[in-house]
Amino acid sequence: MSNQDLCKENIFLAFYRKHSSDLHNFMYYKCGNKDTASDLTQEAFIKIFENCSKINFLKAKSYLFTVANNLFLNTAKHEKVKLHYSKNNPVEDRDHEHPDFLLQEKEFMQKLEKAIGDLTEGQREVFLLNRIDGKKYREIAEMLNISEKAVEKRMMGALKSLRKKIGNI
Repeated sequence: MSNQDLCKENIFLAFYRKHSSDLHNFMYYKCGNKDTASDLTQEAFIKIFENCSKINFLKAKSYLFTVANNLFLNTAKHEKVKLHYSKNNPVEDRDHEHPDFLLQEKEFMQKLEKAIGDLTEGQREVFLLNRIDGKKYREIAEMLNISEKAVEKRMMGALKSLRKKIGNI
């Protein structure tokens, strides 16, 4: 496909459908806010569309994630970003579980959320992309525009930090 193909509506829509979910998750892991993640995702695709004639289709995904990351950095500036999980997850038939178990589970989840929130941004991204989204190190490296070794190093740091704070994961 040539550079011009991305400017065609059907090609761009297919590109959007293929990458929008991954990009949204990536942005959510960076900023910890679903609305902000949606805004950044949409803004990144707008920038891609505005520059579609200048983008090599084979590098469009990498460019998309770079644009989104830059948008995030521009909005976040030097603030420390903490990840806050949504508390609105539906839970099936929790009424019949033992209250001690429910309390222990709640305490563990709070401890886990805090431990993940305390990771560096790079460690948190790699950990959540791998463990939640099931991305392979190679895919994460491509998304973040870093080497697989850097992904491995971040993951090792994340796991070491999490083990120290909450035990063996």
